[in-house]
Amino acid sequence: MVVLETRHSQLEKYVGKKVSVKELEEVLFNLGFELERVEGDELRIEITAERPDLLSTQGLARALRSYFGLKVKPYKIEKSGKKVIVKNPAKEWPLAVAAIVKGLKLDEKKIKEIIRIQEKLGETFLRQRKKGGLGLYPLERITFPVMFTAEDPKGIVFRPLEYGDEINGLEVLERHPTGKKYRHILEAKGRCWERFPVFRGADNVVLSMPPIINAHDVGKVDANTREVFVECTGIDLKTITLALEILVGALIDMGGKAYSIEVGYNKKNVTSPDFKEEQRKIKIEYINKILGSDFKAKDVKRLLQKMGYAVKSLKKKEIVVVVPGTRYDIWHDVDIVDDVARAYGFNNFEPRIKPVFTEGETTRSVKVKEELSGIMIGLGYQEVFTLVLSSRQDQFENMNVKQVPHLNLGRSVEQSVNMPRVWLLPELMKCLKNNRSVEYPQKIFEINQVIVPDETKDVKCKDVLKLCVVLCHSGANFTEMKQVLEYVMRCLDLKCSLKESEHGSFISGRVARVTVNNKDVAEVGEVHPKVLSNFGLEMPVVVLELDLSELFGL
Repeated sequence: MVVLETRHSQLEKYVGKKVSVKELEEVLFNLGFELERVEGDELRIEITAERPDLLSTQGLARALRSYFGLKVKPYKIEKSGKKVIVKNPAKEWPLAVAAIVKGLKLDEKKIKEIIRIQEKLGETFLRQRKKGGLGLYPLERITFPVMFTAEDPKGIVFRPLEYGDEINGLEVLERHPTGKKYRHILEAKGRCWERFPVFRGADNVVLSMPPIINAHDVGKVDANTREVFVECTGIDLKTITLALEILVGALIDMGGKAYSIEVGYNKKNVTSPDFKEEQRKIKIEYINKILGSDFKAKDVKRLLQKMGYAVKSLKKKEIVVVVPGTRYDIWHDVDIVDDVARAYGFNNFEPRIKPVFTEGETTRSVKVKEELSGIMIGLGYQEVFTLVLSSRQDQFENMNVKQVPHLNLGRSVEQSVNMPRVWLLPELMKCLKNNRSVEYPQKIFEINQVIVPDETKDVKCKDVLKLCVVLCHSGANFTEMKQVLEYVMRCLDLKCSLKESEHGSFISGRVARVTVNNKDVAEVGEVHPKVLSNFGLEMPVVVLELDLSELFGL
């Protein structure tokens, strides 16, 4: 949970109606949030992590206006004609988006609110600035086009915010309190990056050293500021765009007027902000099936409008809605169903017993796992459990095979983990590697899921249940594992046939493809010496990997 600190009077002002503390508490509860504490006019509200658009008083007020049926003006953006040029940025911090907001009437309270929004977004949604950083500047002190680049930190000389002297980039990290706090962002393996991100105006004046700190002379907003330049930099374009739009949206709600900026990269231009909306078509039957309700199309329309959606079209069996651009949490149709339930109120659902009698039963996949586990333990094998997340190096490179279609984790915190596994053997090879001091023979197996792409699924992937059996000792050979395979097949009352095949992970001539009922279901073979070397193993290894989903139609 993230805590939003605001004032009751201020929230009522932006909502546009009187809302008692008791009523506010009830509405927040229905929306899935909690009014944590009330002290006079001060409020502390717990906001769930997936709703960064509510981390400002203005953002929460927009949600409440929709809930109360009040008109919510869509964000409007005009073109500014200004440009930010991204040139030779740091590979560790390559992206930037920006905007201009004019017509602001700032005072100390509003400035503190803006700073608080920046800090909340930076500490939560932007993961303590590790994913991005926001900056705000008086527009009159900026000369365009602005350049976002990276330079030798010793050459980045400026006066940091609220600091007395000009110092260079390295000195900012050593001397300035904010630099000390966020120094770790610009470090890798205990050493500072060779080049630091920097914004410079067309007059070559340093605007800031993101994501650490602004320059004092051009980056300090005060009560006289009426027009601002806003930027967000980081490592993921979608993330920093949303962070920028949340802050710009709050400034618009404070009375400002927003203008977009064209950000030029080497191969493309990005215009921000755009508050891009998404259309979604969802069937009424699907909503009722998930919720156990009997809502009509008009009921769904009313409930979704309460949650801030615009309804594009309405039919008896389906509805097309427009998802607001700042709703970062809407990934799947079930997220929209969840909003229908929140708008209706979970407490308003009537508990009912299903009109059918059923008995619980173990699923077929669990039965298969239990039976095979018993068979393998009876053969003297030890069951292991490995992690579903792996790496392309282990799954492909170390196994001496070409990459096959797989899911990509993108930017994971642990860089050695970048994909879900597509087969079990590489993970069991790592088990052998980490247990080289254990007495041989080593006999292990695992029955577990792997994850493979599948465009027919709504999540674009599917789980596949597999059995992997590994035998390692000085005389391990193909015949031993073939005997294990035949015993397993007899126990399952199945007949199999083997056909010699070629596979980069196994020794040529000592690997076979296993077929059952004309289905290719397994690979059995002796592991190639190159693969053994890649995993630091000296003993021979023989393997069986069986696709249980294919074999049993799971």
